[in-house]
Amino acid sequence: MFFPTHLLSTVSMSLMFAASYGAVAQAHFQKLIPSTNVVDQDTGRHVTFDLTFTHPMTNGPAMDMVEPLRFGMQFDGEKIDLLGALSAKTVDGWAAFDAEATLKAPGGYAFYVEPVPYFEPAEGKYIIQYTKTIIDAYDSGENWDQMVGFPVEIEPLTRPYGIWTGNVFSGMVRHNGNPIPFAEIEVEYANDGSITLPNATFATQVIKADANGIFHYAMPKDGWWVFAALIEDGTMAAPTSDKQVPIERGGVLWVKTDPMN
Repeated sequence: MFFPTHLLSTVSMSLMFAASYGAVAQAHFQKLIPSTNVVDQDTGRHVTFDLTFTHPMTNGPAMDMVEPLRFGMQFDGEKIDLLGALSAKTVDGWAAFDAEATLKAPGGYAFYVEPVPYFEPAEGKYIIQYTKTIIDAYDSGENWDQMVGFPVEIEPLTRPYGIWTGNVFSGMVRHNGNPIPFAEIEVEYANDGSITLPNATFATQVIKADANGIFHYAMPKDGWWVFAALIEDGTMAAPTSDKQVPIERGGVLWVKTDPMN
């Protein structure tokens, strides 16, 4: 399998990160957080996005992100390439991206990103987080459970917008379209620094799907939550040798809850 040469940049940066933060054992997630997940006359048609590779619950540190292989929008079954909409930025001194899109018609929109594989030296494997989020435009209520065709993907069983804080979110983990029995799902909250963790075990919640690949989770705080279903699937050559190492593929979904004031 061929990957762009700029993968080497990701590898070198990951080694630097490991040297600087070797004592930190946190889950890292591909951010794809929009300025809103519901577009209407009040919010306007334009949506901005934060694409950062980071540790959400601990509010960083961020990690280096090179230009993704894919970034796009799916509407009414059609995929639209948005790589040209990316603009580079830095977060915690590391590369990240912003983006902007315009939602012109009513309907459900799936925004998605496929990052370049990231080599994690501490775990001896590559990580690919196939990430998406769903936005509703003009109260359509349509296509909120749409799939974009990632190798590993979460199918929402709960509408992923218009969710009250404390609601239970349900989803089905699929691998090449098939449910994954007892898949492991990591859950984190996009903490702005206002939440203090009692200890490190609270940073990443871990749950398992049932025999049909279905999971449930009640979100106790308003804001953005990320669900990452993780499986090992395939191998790639390690960056410094011909040794084949595992690929961890993650189906990642971002959803937002709002307080009932």
